[in-house]
Amino acid sequence: MTSSLNEFLTTRKKDIEEYLFSYVHELHVPENLKSSMLYSLKAGGKRLRPILVLALMNAYGKREEDGIPVGCAVEMIHTYSLIHDDLPCMDDDDLRRGKPTNHKVYGEATAVLAGDALLTESFRLISSQLSGDISPNQKLRIIDELVKSAGALGMVGGQFDDMEAEQRQVSLDELESIHARKTGKLLTFSVTAGAILAGASDDDIEKLREFSYHIGIAFQIRDDILDLEGSEEKIGKRVGSDTANEKSTYPSLLTLSGAKDKLNEHITRAKEIVSGLQLEQQLLHELCDLIASRDH
Repeated sequence: MTSSLNEFLTTRKKDIEEYLFSYVHELHVPENLKSSMLYSLKAGGKRLRPILVLALMNAYGKREEDGIPVGCAVEMIHTYSLIHDDLPCMDDDDLRRGKPTNHKVYGEATAVLAGDALLTESFRLISSQLSGDISPNQKLRIIDELVKSAGALGMVGGQFDDMEAEQRQVSLDELESIHARKTGKLLTFSVTAGAILAGASDDDIEKLREFSYHIGIAFQIRDDILDLEGSEEKIGKRVGSDTANEKSTYPSLLTLSGAKDKLNEHITRAKEIVSGLQLEQQLLHELCDLIASRDH
């Protein structure tokens, strides 16, 4: 990781977390509910989704502060999805990022409601906290993107199909469709929302949508690889769970070597798309490399 990328990740993560934790702390909601929400928000994580929002604004030379509420909104939705994923009725996980999962600490009912609260509060964050420089049309467009990315057309639909695909072999096309929604759509939202906030052209936004598709698939392939050869200490949860749950993965369909080749194909294509755009490219290229090589 270059020093410039490391500095960007460190400083923006700090800005995002300060805003996010402060916003939730100030909510007038039952204390145990708030505690459960903050428990999962503070469990760590790369904050890749909000960082992508800011990276796009940076690449277009726009003021990043205007993207922080949107970045925090997508991080709240990502966190809610993890809380629900870990429940006994879903993946039934005891650990998340090296800590007991939310329902292990607060009980299943509170965990469900904490996830619900994070999901719904994310939309108020966008509707009420954006700078006056962001037009109502931009706000509506961002909210529409988030609904499509997080809901049945996106992440939730992908999660459902992923659950239905357990204990049966799926084709590579099916697997990509599942992961383009389950994992990729929130990354797509982060990229397109940053571009919308930056005032990018519709043509640029569509090209960046394709860029985000490739990094989303690459992100999931790397997850599948780490489930086989990653460190449980670094990942913060069980390794080998995909095999135990009889899930179709890129390594199971393509072999481990084939999955690594496919990962590189998607990263190469993502970089090619960025190289064709009139924006600062280095940061986005470095983020592609980070997605491809991350160890957790």
